[in-house]
Amino acid sequence: MDSFSTVIRTASHEQHVEAETSTFMSDLLGGRLGVDAYARYTEQLWFVYEALETGTERLAADPVTAPFIRPELFRRAALERDLEHLRGADWRRGVSALPATEVYAARVRECAEQWRAGYIAHHYTRYLGDLSGGQIIRDRAEKTWGFERKGDGVRFYVFEEITNPAAFKRGYRRLLDEVRADDLERQRVVAECKRAFALNTAMFRALAEEFPLSA
Repeated sequence: MDSFSTVIRTASHEQHVEAETSTFMSDLLGGRLGVDAYARYTEQLWFVYEALETGTERLAADPVTAPFIRPELFRRAALERDLEHLRGADWRRGVSALPATEVYAARVRECAEQWRAGYIAHHYTRYLGDLSGGQIIRDRAEKTWGFERKGDGVRFYVFEEITNPAAFKRGYRRLLDEVRADDLERQRVVAECKRAFALNTAMFRALAEEFPLSA
């Protein structure tokens, strides 16, 4: 029988690929969009991670979510440093969430408050995704817009306290395998992982509408 982490990865593969190959992300990684599009994307990530990382003290005290609340993963402070670099010291006055981002962040908050196993689904799809595929975005951003290597502007993608990402991801998947839940609850978690990727794709779609490429 496959492990729970394998079931999650396999079942959500199609949604994962759809998010990774979205028009916005393809254009961003292809160097066809300007730094303003990158900055706008970074703004949206801030709203999502604010939802993920608000109330972590409470989540760290819950037996379901406690093993996953790892300070070395926290991204909000890095995002705020990036936004200060991208938008200036008063960046908070100018940031706004796209409607799709508001829906995404609201679902994360709802799970954090009402369904802790569902919160794990969002935790997994975001943090492991940014720890893995996010490095491609960092590399492209450095080369395209001249950010200092692993410096301000791309700090979101730099997990300084994780010296061995491969080992960390193996450990994280073991935590998923150890989640105490019956088959029905695990099916619900898998469905929520798919939903998380779909919410992310909807955010990319909204960004593509805001930054259409000229024909």
